[in-house]
Amino acid sequence: MTDTPAGTRTGERMKLVTFHVGDDRFATDIFAVERVLRFTPPRPIPNVPAWLDGVIDYGGRVVPVIDLRARFELPAAPSREGARILVFVVGDEWVGAIVDKVDEVATVYESQLEPPPTIFRGLARQYLRALIRGVSDGDPVTVMLDVTELLTARERIVLDHAVASSAAEATHGG
Repeated sequence: MTDTPAGTRTGERMKLVTFHVGDDRFATDIFAVERVLRFTPPRPIPNVPAWLDGVIDYGGRVVPVIDLRARFELPAAPSREGARILVFVVGDEWVGAIVDKVDEVATVYESQLEPPPTIFRGLARQYLRALIRGVSDGDPVTVMLDVTELLTARERIVLDHAVASSAAEATHGG
């Protein structure tokens, strides 16, 4: 955003949930996270993209679960030990996302946000809201995700049909 010296924190303060997918640290606005759940294997549903791991029942809803490693075209995790499902609020829907681990709730300032590049480590800009420096000593750059962009409009339609079919099968013992 500006040439703010490292360590200077100005502007609006925001709280972010930080998490890892592969070797990279990501974050999203705390208000975009409904819940952090321990990983339990989602119920598979047929005829969906490989990055859609299935659905879970949470809060009286059938929630689709995206494998962020697969969505970002990263290799599969060697194990799911320590993995979590972040339930994101996307409009009036919930979407789950499998992450390798959840780190913390961090406070950042507007002055720490930088516009994202066109591509960052293979991720298209559509998924990125900002790059953040100085969130953690161990991770020089944290990628702020735009969770509203994890699914395209077409993918949401396909997903809605698949989830509805899955819910109907579960209700009718399908």
